[in-house]
Amino acid sequence: MLRQFELVEKVKSYDSQADEDLLNRAYVYAIKMHGSQKRASGDPYFSHPIEVAGILSDLRIDSESIVTGLLHDVVEDTDATIADVEAMFGGNVAKLVDGVTKLGRLEIRSERSKHAENFRKLLLAMSKDIRVLLVKLADRLHNMRTLHYIGKLEKRQWIARETLEIYAPLAERIGMQHFQEELQDLAFSHLQPEAHRSIVRRRAFLLGQGGDLTEAVIDDLGKTLKREEVEARIFGRVKSPYSIWNKMQRKNMQFEQLSDIMAFRVIVGTVGECYHALGALHGQYPVVPGRFKDYISTPKSNGYRSLHTGLMGPRGRRIEVQIRTREMDEVGEYGVAAHWSYKQGIDLDDRQYRWVRELLDILEHAPTLEEFLEHTKLEMFQDRVFCFTPKGELIALPRGASPVDFAYAVHSEVGDTCVGTKVNGRMVPFRTKLKNGDQVEIVTSKAQTPSPDWESFVVTGKAKARIRRHRQLKERDQHAALGRQMLARLFHQEGYELTEKALEGVIKKLKQDSVGDLAVAVGLSNVTAREVLVSVYPNARAPVRDKSRAAPSPMQRKPVSTNSNALPINGLIPGMAVHFAHCCHPLPDDRIVGIVTTGRGVTVHSIDCETLQAFETEPERWIDISWNVPEAEQRFRGRIKAVITNEPGSLGNLTTIIGKAHGNIANLKITNRTMDFFELFVDVEVSGLKHLTDITATLRAAPSVTYVERARG
Repeated sequence: MLRQFELVEKVKSYDSQADEDLLNRAYVYAIKMHGSQKRASGDPYFSHPIEVAGILSDLRIDSESIVTGLLHDVVEDTDATIADVEAMFGGNVAKLVDGVTKLGRLEIRSERSKHAENFRKLLLAMSKDIRVLLVKLADRLHNMRTLHYIGKLEKRQWIARETLEIYAPLAERIGMQHFQEELQDLAFSHLQPEAHRSIVRRRAFLLGQGGDLTEAVIDDLGKTLKREEVEARIFGRVKSPYSIWNKMQRKNMQFEQLSDIMAFRVIVGTVGECYHALGALHGQYPVVPGRFKDYISTPKSNGYRSLHTGLMGPRGRRIEVQIRTREMDEVGEYGVAAHWSYKQGIDLDDRQYRWVRELLDILEHAPTLEEFLEHTKLEMFQDRVFCFTPKGELIALPRGASPVDFAYAVHSEVGDTCVGTKVNGRMVPFRTKLKNGDQVEIVTSKAQTPSPDWESFVVTGKAKARIRRHRQLKERDQHAALGRQMLARLFHQEGYELTEKALEGVIKKLKQDSVGDLAVAVGLSNVTAREVLVSVYPNARAPVRDKSRAAPSPMQRKPVSTNSNALPINGLIPGMAVHFAHCCHPLPDDRIVGIVTTGRGVTVHSIDCETLQAFETEPERWIDISWNVPEAEQRFRGRIKAVITNEPGSLGNLTTIIGKAHGNIANLKITNRTMDFFELFVDVEVSGLKHLTDITATLRAAPSVTYVERARG
């Protein structure tokens, strides 16, 4: 833990104008207010804000941010108030502390909702001053470094998952690669400990074998550049375990197939020397096709600039080389913290921070906090492609984006009203996947509205939020119209008058907010038309019960859950028999559709199941459904196909990995066996698609597993 004078001297070493008195007072105040509080490790609690301040000082940022790091927990965890902080440390510090302060107990129904609400407030705070995010990331980084002291496994994994899904992508978005990689790796070690240990061991072994080769590559690259009179500093940089695991998962590759465990970085003085060095290396070594990327002429959306190229380098070794200036290298590592522009807040019209505006737009249009969180992850997680408007403006989009995503990125109204699109001057379907360098022109019409079909292929959170909101509003209108028809029919049959005034008198009794909400509830069968009738006219006769329907039919005796309110599927009538198709094994997070099957109720298929082609001419049998699964309450069967080496312990290793990942093997079938390999199918009970994906990813890291993939059929 940094002592008081050490922290002050560290800040003064890079900022001679730093307010020494402010730093000293904040240090003492943090110790005084946290007093005898303890952390899970047993250390005094005040060690945490001091360590956070130390992390921030490594970024060489301003005194107000350092002071905020020292005080970020005093309002939440002590008797101090924002007014106290403002009186002692000024308005700027008080605003920053208020933005970073851990939120109090919220009366929200679930941990997921609380998580979404916390992130919503963080987003609003950082949109006013990016330093809020810098302090929050430093806070999360120190918490992750000490996460192993928390005894409860579920809590550790929840914090690690939140870090991987929200905070690491945020660090990437502001260009802080150093923070991003450490957060990812720490989270990975808690979420996939066996895969993490395996990759660390194999990486260490590989580097140990190639130690001399690394020095030889650096030496050869240096000689090549020196001959061309390029002054450069060259060093090797090892990929993090999480980056290795992520690439293995994304590319479906084994560890031994990776050629870029180590990247070689060439640091030069000017932009011109970057291209000079690139020409020298391309002239000396064969280029690996498709591996050249110019992030200098087209920077990443977070401001990252560099040249990347793949070479068949010295001794026939395939290598990755990154060429950049010293300034680019510093920005690449520390992003927004590498310069002082954050002092003035952020300009949401700046291309580098347009993503903040996109998240704020999602926040405005997502109907629930949970959907906001879902669309936010979509917006932050994916790799980028760069496309141009007809006027030459650069638009960054996730890889796999469509022209509809492009339209929404230009402006929400453009997306809502797009009727056609031209890519590089040619009319193309909306489903077309855009590529780097495409010029996209959007044709609009005021008569157009978002099509629900678009949701099946758009990939940006903003587009999904807008389309889903429009669909939900349209569905609400349909349910309201149906509800009013049902009410009018019943009131007429029973001889009563239906008036708006009568309905207004019973909305509170029926726990609705308005007559419109009541009509929707009737249309959805959440409230029956007769309940409304009896509420308005208590003397209305009860319906005659059909005794022949008293006992449930065989179809009704097969619900997924004994509690009709606990069905894992939205869009079904309570009590309806539900079966999961064996041709595609749908899991939570898969997009699904229901097919009405005579005598069997509804069969649930994943939307990409080939079997659905047989029902294309019978649209009346299709039901629009979606998952509604409370976390960790139900298990579903997924199927994986694997190929393992034919040697002692291989099968045992596979089953052990599945068990440690909390999967339960329901069935295992060996389909082919040779002298060298087993091919087999394994049915695994999991909580959902992400759980199954995590299991397959961990299996890929095992030396005895040569192939693993989710299976269909």
